[in-house]
Amino acid sequence: MMPLTMAKAGETVTIRKITGRDEVRQHLAELGFVVDTSVTVVSELAGNLILQVKDSRIALDKTMAMRVII
Repeated sequence: MMPLTMAKAGETVTIRKITGRDEVRQHLAELGFVVDTSVTVVSELAGNLILQVKDSRIALDKTMAMRVII
């Protein structure tokens, strides 16, 4: 298992765990980041990611992406 920031552009990965405080986990869940969901990395710049989650594109900064374990 590794943080989402380690995924490369174009790669599709499955979320295994969400870490952080309850508020952070709830916020990520509301954005669609839940365990066993597939996400595709659209692009990456300095650890900040643009991700395809279900039918939406979402930008996550490096600190939030580190909380998503794949």
